[in-house]
Amino acid sequence: MFVIHLLGAMINTMPDKYSATWVSHSSLSDYIKCPRAYYLKNVYKDPKTGHKIQITGPSLALGLAVHDVLDTISSLPTATRFDVPLPERFETSWKKVSGKLGGFSSPETEKMYKDRGAAMLERVAKHKGPLVNLTVKIKQDLPNYWLSEEENIILCGKVDWLEYLPDSDTVHIIDFKTSKREEDPNSLQLPIYHLLVANCQKRHAAKASYWYLELSDELSEKPLPDLEEAKETVLKLAKRVKLARKLGKFDCPKGGCFACTPFEKVLAGEGEFVGEDNFHRDIYMLNNDEPSSPDSELL
Repeated sequence: MFVIHLLGAMINTMPDKYSATWVSHSSLSDYIKCPRAYYLKNVYKDPKTGHKIQITGPSLALGLAVHDVLDTISSLPTATRFDVPLPERFETSWKKVSGKLGGFSSPETEKMYKDRGAAMLERVAKHKGPLVNLTVKIKQDLPNYWLSEEENIILCGKVDWLEYLPDSDTVHIIDFKTSKREEDPNSLQLPIYHLLVANCQKRHAAKASYWYLELSDELSEKPLPDLEEAKETVLKLAKRVKLARKLGKFDCPKGGCFACTPFEKVLAGEGEFVGEDNFHRDIYMLNNDEPSSPDSELL
């Protein structure tokens, strides 16, 4: 009887992933920009469909298609990685975001963005760099770990590319950028990626780089964030998000801003429903060529 009670007590004190607060670079970036935008994208569900909502737009569509191609080849053996020309793979990936699914208001606008994506992949094909080397794949569909069991917070996210460095048995974190702007030096992306890599697979990260696919033939190496500092910073912000969810307090500090206004327009009936994505989110587009999308800057 004592053993049964002990086992029951152990089960009751085990952390529960279903009740945990899940955070990622994307969701934390949403919260930093605007708590209201965070709520409308990450918490709110349409009462009619029970689905979360997503706003599509040309820049987001471009980033998704290019990343889809590179993610596909990352799983292939090095010898066959480029057997199928990248432009051919891009045609397949682009079909997933073509037309209204990508928020394109005209064929001319779509062609402009598609041409940009094709040019990026042509650059990759000519300057393959580390993409011809061995890779490491984290064996989780969505890499995640307990950032804090005590706080019941889980950190999750997908790293674009992990190059394997055999001489040191370490990995190189690579993030592909399809935007025209360089990443903010204060961005939490590399700190979060370093934490995920350190806790979701066995090899240490030796370095980290961005590859601005529209701007450069080469990678831009960045200082590898300190893990303890990264955890402290990310956990502090994650606890703020957890508290906001507990209190149900998600106010826009400006009473309406670039991050939350597009979602408010969708709620007001101004968005056009264009489909459902693989995560069962309802996709909407707004009647302009480049709506503000919280995801656009992350790609």
